[in-house]
Amino acid sequence: MFTAAVITVSDRSFRKERTDGSGPFVASLLTEHGFQVVHMDLVPDEQEMIASAITKSADELDIALIITTGGTGFALRDITPEATVSVCTRLVPGIPEAMRICGLKYTERAMLSRGVAGIRSHSLIINLPGSPKAARESFEIIAGVLEHALTVLREKPMDCAQ
Repeated sequence: MFTAAVITVSDRSFRKERTDGSGPFVASLLTEHGFQVVHMDLVPDEQEMIASAITKSADELDIALIITTGGTGFALRDITPEATVSVCTRLVPGIPEAMRICGLKYTERAMLSRGVAGIRSHSLIINLPGSPKAARESFEIIAGVLEHALTVLREKPMDCAQ
C-alpha cells in the first residue's frame, strides 16, 4: 500500500467561503484504490504556498503519491501547473496527456486542462481538476498505471557490496 497526499488549491475554500468538496472526494477515490491517505492540505491559489505544500509532502513526509486538485484551468489565478513544474525534477507528460485525451469522451473542455505530472525525489505529483466529477474521470484513466509507476519510482538502489 502506497501513501498519498491530497492538496486542494482553492481561494474560496481557503477563505472558508465554500466547503472543500474536491479534496475529501479525491481522498476517498485514493482510498478506494488502495492508497493510504496520510496527509491533506488546503491552500489558496498562490504559487509559493502550492509549491511549499508539495515539497513538504515529498521532502518532509516522503509521500509516494501527491495529488493536487484545482487551479488547472484558464483563470488568472489558476497556477497549480506552474507551481508543480517549479518543484519537479522531472516531468511525466504521458499522464496528463492521457487524462486530456480520454477526458474528451466526457467533454470537449478536457482539452482546456493545463494539469501536469512530475517527479520530485521519490514522489509522483499529479494535478487533477477541481471538479469532483472531472477529478474522478481523470483519476480513473490513470489509476491502472500508478502501482507500477510508484513501485519503480520508490525502488531502493541495490547495495553493490552485497
